[in-house]
Amino acid sequence: MQPRLWLLLVAQLSALHSSLALHQTPGSLMVQTHQTAILSCEMKTSRTNMRIYWLRQRQAPSLNSHHEFLALWDPMQRTVYGNNVVQKELTVSQNGPRFTLNLTRVKPSDSGTYFCMVVGNPELTFGKGTQLHVVDVLPTTAQPTKKPTTKKKVRRITNLLTRKGPSCSPITLGLLVAGIVVLLVSLSVAIHLHCLWRRARLRFVKQ
Repeated sequence: MQPRLWLLLVAQLSALHSSLALHQTPGSLMVQTHQTAILSCEMKTSRTNMRIYWLRQRQAPSLNSHHEFLALWDPMQRTVYGNNVVQKELTVSQNGPRFTLNLTRVKPSDSGTYFCMVVGNPELTFGKGTQLHVVDVLPTTAQPTKKPTTKKKVRRITNLLTRKGPSCSPITLGLLVAGIVVLLVSLSVAIHLHCLWRRARLRFVKQ
């Protein structure tokens, strides 16, 4: 059957069929531009003469969204590619029940939802899909660093050390000066009286 006819059938049934018989991983994948994206699809039931298809939806999955045929892998280990597929950038391989789709040198236009599909009789069995996001720069998960608080502490200590005490008023200064003058005068008077008393006593003793 022609790939275009398969695409028509997929467009009608992709939103209605999702079977546990196909285990597709990962559910979501973010890859940086020019890197490699690896998608896998594993059969949980052994079947002979099985063909597996890989399809892509560039828009959100819906009944009206368009599917692109990427590649078909058959039991003879042959791969049939879609018309617009660059074979050097897309390879399909098998390892037992696991099928792998490798996308090399991906670009943002490769973003979309990728489905693996197996043709049965008469049903089509789909994987749950892998959402591929191709970005130029991967988002970082590092938490923002906290600003050091050392400068604030140093400023607080400096402010405490350089803070000036309360200024003295003129009245306070005047009272301090007057008190000092009174003490000096009283001291000088006491010394003078002591000298006079001593002289008088010496005269009395001589007489």
